[in-house]
Amino acid sequence: MSTVTFTRPDGKDCSGYYAEPANGTKAPGLVVIQEWWGVNDHIRSVADHYAKKGYRALVPDLYRGKVGLDAKEAEHLMGGLNFGDAATQDVRGAVQYLKQSSPKVGVTGYCMGGALTILAACFVPEADAAVAWYGFPPLDYVDASKIKAPLMGHFAIHDGFFKIEQVDELESKLKAAGVTYTFYRYEAGHAFASDDPIIHTVGLKKNEAAATQAWTRTLEFLDQQLGAAQPA
Repeated sequence: MSTVTFTRPDGKDCSGYYAEPANGTKAPGLVVIQEWWGVNDHIRSVADHYAKKGYRALVPDLYRGKVGLDAKEAEHLMGGLNFGDAATQDVRGAVQYLKQSSPKVGVTGYCMGGALTILAACFVPEADAAVAWYGFPPLDYVDASKIKAPLMGHFAIHDGFFKIEQVDELESKLKAAGVTYTFYRYEAGHAFASDDPIIHTVGLKKNEAAATQAWTRTLEFLDQQLGAAQPA
């Protein structure tokens, strides 16, 4: 577990939290995109979890070292983020960095990171798979014709940040473009897989059943798309 610096497609540097499995640098790679809180202890623990499952995990620091300690601060940080730049530069640069050693690399993200994962599926051609967790970008930003990698989505039926009906609209776009995708809807609220205590400050809580099911589906999907990882 360490901090690494990688080069974006535009030549600028970006840093990120990197966790590597015990079986070395040739393992499948996975870019893990932060929630609106930033690169905090929780998202680092998520990367560590993926590393223990056999993936080289990299969390690009989209906020450049800043972390939201409450919802107001997190909302301010997210509001100042250029989503297009984050997806096409930070996330793509992270994918390219991992691809230097990993034969296949996926992208996954939670909350804000889930929205960015869907955008990355559109604008990061090097990505071999994508898994979005309870995040949703503006539909106008989604160019489904550019999505070539298989996409999985985990959505909360009782998500207070967007209407679940919007997922139906996204599905229509994906079907029309012939995208390979699998979406799941859970009887849960936003952030249903998060162990971060900070979610309680905004009235959210983990749903153990939904989280377990989503994790199982995610790891099976990543093994299928990226090559079977060897758990540490």
